[in-house]
Amino acid sequence: MRFLLRARREEGFTLVELMIVVAIIGVLAALAIYGVSRYLKHSKTAEATRNLSAIETGSKNAYQQEFDSGGGGTGPYIHTFCRTGTVQPSGGAPKAAKQNGTWTDAAWLCLKFSINEPQFYAYTYTGDTSKSGTQAFYTATANGDLDGNGTNSTFALTGIGGQSGDAQRKSFVVVNEDE
Repeated sequence: MRFLLRARREEGFTLVELMIVVAIIGVLAALAIYGVSRYLKHSKTAEATRNLSAIETGSKNAYQQEFDSGGGGTGPYIHTFCRTGTVQPSGGAPKAAKQNGTWTDAAWLCLKFSINEPQFYAYTYTGDTSKSGTQAFYTATANGDLDGNGTNSTFALTGIGGQSGDAQRKSFVVVNEDE
């Protein structure tokens, strides 16, 4: 009889052992959910940095071209950034959902920039065409509410004109990257 009780005990797991296994699985699942959600938010912020980089490239290319400020083909020739563009998408920063923009404004065409699919961020470009040379500057901004809680994630890129007709990045500021 003692032998039968002992054999039965060795066949299965005790309730305590099963509870420990369930607790370990729960902790691992919680860590995995946190990691995946952070990864998804970070992948959304990659959109902003990638698109701001493309806007920066377009702005630098536009600045490198000489512009006839006199309009008669005789100069003086100056370097200036594209003019200020409208916010795209026009409704402002999307709230936790992607939206399409209309990239037909003269500034976006000057930058040769457009996005063909919906995006998580609203993009703004501000260029001061009244200034040229080293006084010229631009700011490109991406604003987005990635999880719909009313807190915006903001990326701002600022550039200035250089001495020899080249443009340079002045600053890149990120506020609430993963909000």
